[in-house]
Amino acid sequence: MTIRAVVHKAEEGGFWAEVPALPGCMTQAETMDELRANLHEAVELWLEAGSPQAAKNQEDQILEFAV
Repeated sequence: MTIRAVVHKAEEGGFWAEVPALPGCMTQAETMDELRANLHEAVELWLEAGSPQAAKNQEDQILEFAV
């Protein structure tokens, strides 16, 4: 599975990102490295909470980000 995130510069500094394919899945960070890590965590949490079927098959999925 490939996950795409839309990255925005935050007005107050840093970045925030949203994952259009996963409604409500978004995160923020001060640096791009931090944002990538936060995106990984946000997607994992969304899959666990938002999609019971995806959570069951989570060990079979590969998450790839294009930012």
